[in-house]
Amino acid sequence: MRRTAILILLLTIPVFSAAYGQLNKAYFNYIGAVFLNDSKYESAIETLNILLRVDPEAYEAYFLRGVAKYNLDDLLGAEQDFSTAIEKNPVYTLAYRNRAITRSRLGNYDDALKDFQEAVDLRPDVAGTYFSRGVTFFLSQQFENAIEDFNQFLKYETKVSDAYINRGLCYLHLQDTIRAYEDFNAAIRTNREDPRGYYFRGTLHMAQQEYDMSLLDFDKAIQCDSTYVPPYFNRAVVYANTQRPVQAIGDFDRVLQLDSTNSQTYFNRAIVRSQIGDYNRALEDYDMVARYSPGNVLVYYNRAGLYQQLGNYERAVEDYTRAIELYPDFANAYLGRAGVKYTLGDMRGSRSDHTIANQKIAEYRSKLNDSTFSIYADTSRNFNQLLAFESRMTGSRIGGTATDEEAHVRLLPMYRFSLTHPDSIPAPSPGRYRLEQLEIFRDEMDNPYLVLTTTESDLPADSLLAYDRQLEEKIAFGRGEWPDLFLRGITQSQVKQYTSSVNTYTEAIDRNPTNAFLYINRATTRSEMIDFISSIDNSYQRITIDSDPTSRLMNSSTRVYTYDDAIADLNKAAKLLPEFAHIYYNRAILLARSSRMPEAFEDFTRAIELYPDFAEAYFNRGLIQIYMKDTRKGCLDLSKAGELGLSQAYEILKEYTPLDD
Repeated sequence: MRRTAILILLLTIPVFSAAYGQLNKAYFNYIGAVFLNDSKYESAIETLNILLRVDPEAYEAYFLRGVAKYNLDDLLGAEQDFSTAIEKNPVYTLAYRNRAITRSRLGNYDDALKDFQEAVDLRPDVAGTYFSRGVTFFLSQQFENAIEDFNQFLKYETKVSDAYINRGLCYLHLQDTIRAYEDFNAAIRTNREDPRGYYFRGTLHMAQQEYDMSLLDFDKAIQCDSTYVPPYFNRAVVYANTQRPVQAIGDFDRVLQLDSTNSQTYFNRAIVRSQIGDYNRALEDYDMVARYSPGNVLVYYNRAGLYQQLGNYERAVEDYTRAIELYPDFANAYLGRAGVKYTLGDMRGSRSDHTIANQKIAEYRSKLNDSTFSIYADTSRNFNQLLAFESRMTGSRIGGTATDEEAHVRLLPMYRFSLTHPDSIPAPSPGRYRLEQLEIFRDEMDNPYLVLTTTESDLPADSLLAYDRQLEEKIAFGRGEWPDLFLRGITQSQVKQYTSSVNTYTEAIDRNPTNAFLYINRATTRSEMIDFISSIDNSYQRITIDSDPTSRLMNSSTRVYTYDDAIADLNKAAKLLPEFAHIYYNRAILLARSSRMPEAFEDFTRAIELYPDFAEAYFNRGLIQIYMKDTRKGCLDLSKAGELGLSQAYEILKEYTPLDD
């Protein structure tokens, strides 16, 4: 009933003021806030954009849009909007505080702390500012200052368990376990349903080898929240350390049910399985670690030892070699490989590995006081130790990187004229693109199904084939003009008859060589033909960006395919119609696929200059800049694309956004 009443109330608020003939700004601010409260962040951005186009001085709208972007993990976009709000209103306390939180998540602690100080100076009575600044002090390793801020917060708010937990973690870093224990107790007293108080107290007991006490706390944390991963993980470590491998494996299984990509859990379960002689399953777990954390040197070293025990000496040599490639000073790996080579009868290789290992061991022993020297040269070290769950401020996340097989994000596709139902085309960007020549061309073609789009046609294949036959007959009987040839080129390309389509477009161009739109479609069809052939040949990858932020746009091939003819068509189109933004957008994509990234960047920029609301151009230029290692500017472009309505931009931004700490 309450929601219904709110909706009825909204309907009574006029969008435009009759007296003033202008946009009702309060209405749009209010609707934006309603969308924020309902977690409809993209809708909030769309609504606030309308207000800001009418009133660019509306600082509250910038602030609200910044909140929406922050919640979509568009941190750079949020920082920009909060900064604009502050420029418009230099005493806007909430904007300083939110920009500080955003900068803290971006790792810019110095500027974040300056913003927090501004917020405190403006409103010293706002408790939340002290809490947030305390977190930033913690993240920047300023634990004493963090404790002071949490103390100040607790003067105002005594019933917030998070504050006690965070202060307790600060005391832990300062080696004050007594005060840390007191704060974790206080957190539990404050909120007995919060699992984190029990979890952190249990972790403290575990570190002091008080295993019975830690198990009680981990059990209680799990009772409070059966989906909370950390207590399962550390309870498994306690079980393993107290000789209860079955229970340990059971808890690791539960962690993997909740987070199937966590390599740390696979690593620990592999160790426990090895200890009880379940070598084959241990190998399966190490395989998963190698899949999710291919740079983990210990997985190859430990897996090599298992292969050695099972008599698979060739695989053991491969894994020892991989461990050495990852860390050339790993004396133990040389010794392990030396033993396997000896078993295989490779005496020379075995002696060589022994010699290298002894050199590294001697170097290690001569530098025992040098903390920078590697532990991997220490032959006495046990590399099968269980890893405890690494505590974070939130205690709620386990990291996991996406596999190579998981979704890659391609550059958004090229624009072309297509035959499709007009109502199936997504809504355009806020500032609709207008070009007189384009309107004239559409009128000249006089076909309601002809649209400029990046999407596939939704017309059935049999309908396209039937229309193609009609056009063929018309052209064969001499009644067809260049528009009919153009339309037939479209139908042929949409049913994958690429060669015929290119030939038909060429015939249309011969009859009308000054029409830029004909060259555009021939270029896109030539590009599609190359992509189609390469997909069959399976030796070419499109420009992609991996979901792992450390990955790069790739163009790997064993056989080269060239887009030169398609680019030449777009060069001709640009000469004929230099003010058409989509020509530069299309050419930029082909240049990117040809590994000509700086030129692609320039063309996307030119497209944006001609069409400032060109969301797809911002999106693709953002990916290009990320490829060229300018991640900040790339993220700003992605932010702009999201602001203009491309929701997939926020999915990419998540991969370049730090986890909450």
